[in-house]
Amino acid sequence: MNKRFAITVAFAVMVVVVIIMGSTYYSTLMQMQEHRTSMMKQDTPVNLKNGSPILGSPSAPITIVEFGDYQCEMCYHWFHNTRADIIDNYIETGKANLVFLDLPFLGRDSITAAQATYCADDQGKYWDYHTVLYNFQEGVDNGWANRDRLNSFAFNLDLNLDEFNSCMDSEKYAKRVKANYDEAVGQGAQATPTFILISPDGMTEKISGAQPYSVFAKILEPML
Repeated sequence: MNKRFAITVAFAVMVVVVIIMGSTYYSTLMQMQEHRTSMMKQDTPVNLKNGSPILGSPSAPITIVEFGDYQCEMCYHWFHNTRADIIDNYIETGKANLVFLDLPFLGRDSITAAQATYCADDQGKYWDYHTVLYNFQEGVDNGWANRDRLNSFAFNLDLNLDEFNSCMDSEKYAKRVKANYDEAVGQGAQATPTFILISPDGMTEKISGAQPYSVFAKILEPML
């Protein structure tokens, strides 16, 4: 009697476990499907008109949109650990291009640094200035990106300082930087860096954080 009872209990436990496992599997499967759907659909196209100059071929089939802050430590790590491989394998090969949109939320110098890149762009050196900022990043609002340092970066890039300072003094690009910030928030970027990868047919994938090259390649390759 005890043996039969034990077998019955064991069988009942197995049934419960199977039901729970099945329910968990189905729930996980549904979550994965929902996650994939949310990543694949882009209700509002990304507005790139206020962003950086296009890095790479404008006719490249894939566009990589980066939302970043020049004082963001993780943006620094992505710039120095992942970006070069993406440029070598996708940008320079014509498979993709890159557009940077400012999401300056970490401090006051984040905003002025972003404005400075567009003042540098007036003299054809946006990406040079962009690179200098990520090479010299030291923290948040600790002086590395104050106005004097921004001027010194401009000087080292052989920019016309009178033109650069006039641009900065007038806050010529304040509205542009704010427009990029609003676009980033509207696209659901909640941290930096955040990336939206746009395929040839307009479908999108979002990547959050300073992910390694392998994560990008895994998404980019099927888009080609």
